[in-house]
Amino acid sequence: MATEGAAVHVIDVTVNGVPHSTAVPARRLLEHFIRETLGLRGTHIGCDTGNCGACSVICDGQLIKSCMMLAVQADGCEIETIESLGDGPDGLDPIQQAFKEHHGLQCGYCTPGIVLNAKTLLAENPHPSEAEIRRALKGNICRCTGYVNIVRSIEAAAGAQGE
Repeated sequence: MATEGAAVHVIDVTVNGVPHSTAVPARRLLEHFIRETLGLRGTHIGCDTGNCGACSVICDGQLIKSCMMLAVQADGCEIETIESLGDGPDGLDPIQQAFKEHHGLQCGYCTPGIVLNAKTLLAENPHPSEAEIRRALKGNICRCTGYVNIVRSIEAAAGAQGE
């Protein structure tokens, strides 16, 4: 929250295809803007230090950790959160469907960041090797250590893209 006398800036961002023009305190982190100001709770707050990846979002096509960016730095950007996914027959994106079918989540806390990581990886490399998937996942920590099934889920999602 803004404290008395704190600098406030108006930012224009597009989040999940919806434009927003909003006044934000200068020190508001992007993750807090997304969750508290916009009410999009799928972006999870994990470590607040850029280590865990739970807060990962896509900003102008690049995966970022939203705890490492101020909301004012996102002015003029297009941001995509986990809420942007879900256009499949079951209301799931093919990546989400693969995670469901291949047990790529356990507690689910890391899942939104990992799914968006997978989305950016598959956009850049539609058929990554297991090593490439594991390398891409280095910025996301799964506290339940479900990496084997996470990798399998991403491999399945990559395979589904070719269908």
